[in-house]
Amino acid sequence: MLKVAAITGGAIVPSARFRVRQYIPSLVKEGVMVEEMYPHFGKYPPEDKWLRPLWAGATLLEMIPKVIKSHDYDVVLLQREMLSTFVTLESLTKKPRVLDVDDAIFLLRNCGFARKLAQMSDQVVCGNTYLANWFGKWNRNVTVLPTAVDTERYVPLASRGQSENGKVIGWIGTSGNLKYVYAIEATLAKVMETQPNVKIRIVCDQMPKFRLIDMNRCEFVRWSENIEVENIQSMDVGIMPLEDSEWGRGKCSFKMLQYMSCGLPLVASPVGMNAEVLAMGNVGIGASTQEQWLDALIALLDSASMRLDMGAVGRRVAVESFSIHALAPRLASCLRSACV
Repeated sequence: MLKVAAITGGAIVPSARFRVRQYIPSLVKEGVMVEEMYPHFGKYPPEDKWLRPLWAGATLLEMIPKVIKSHDYDVVLLQREMLSTFVTLESLTKKPRVLDVDDAIFLLRNCGFARKLAQMSDQVVCGNTYLANWFGKWNRNVTVLPTAVDTERYVPLASRGQSENGKVIGWIGTSGNLKYVYAIEATLAKVMETQPNVKIRIVCDQMPKFRLIDMNRCEFVRWSENIEVENIQSMDVGIMPLEDSEWGRGKCSFKMLQYMSCGLPLVASPVGMNAEVLAMGNVGIGASTQEQWLDALIALLDSASMRLDMGAVGRRVAVESFSIHALAPRLASCLRSACV
């Protein structure tokens, strides 16, 4: 068994959960044993600035024994940096090191910490080609590995009928990404004006602050791991708006994959990896302008057959190209190749 010490950002950090933790059982079947290590104070600083020096000190003190322990393993998997936007103890971990990245972190702090992380690693695993192109400037050994979706957990409903309360346009994500939903809020409000039986569902850690959408027609579901799948399954259309920016192009389309795995059609901004996923089959509709968003949403809401057809294609693409079953052997290969 190849022994891997995976240093991640914490128990509730999405990238740790989806790019490391969910792979662990499947990697055992590939002859790879992964032990996850993370700081219990979290890798992200508290909002109160006066607490940040205490947080940083406590986090690094907690990580020192884990860094020492990493030398008992064959390879170290660094899931980004230990402290957000800083290089700290990473160079003291066991070599070889594999750096895993799923966001355009090189846009932060003039890219210095991202460049150093790439240079001290033996291999970099990136969530999409846009990220791989950047990290390829600082490390010769770069592999693209999309974020996997657990297609045995994210599954379509056995039968899909319209809810008694009407149709649901849904979005799932962290509150930091609500800005992308706000960018199409006026269009969502128009859709709801023309479709009186439609509501929007936001599955998030914070309630959205809409200005144009009637909050009586907004269903806020506070995110938890236990309820996320059922709340996606009962949506009718999933949405993933993004801005066409360097940060947007660094996104790894995971919302799309969650919707697709649950058999939902979707509307998404054709930015970066989103465009690549849309090109893999008739899984949804790309929308760049407010008019395109309006037309796409109304078309899907008006046609049950279109929703079912796109949902079926999306499910197939998710299983074949983005499932844990499909991607775990590739991750195992990356980890093994770092030791050669």
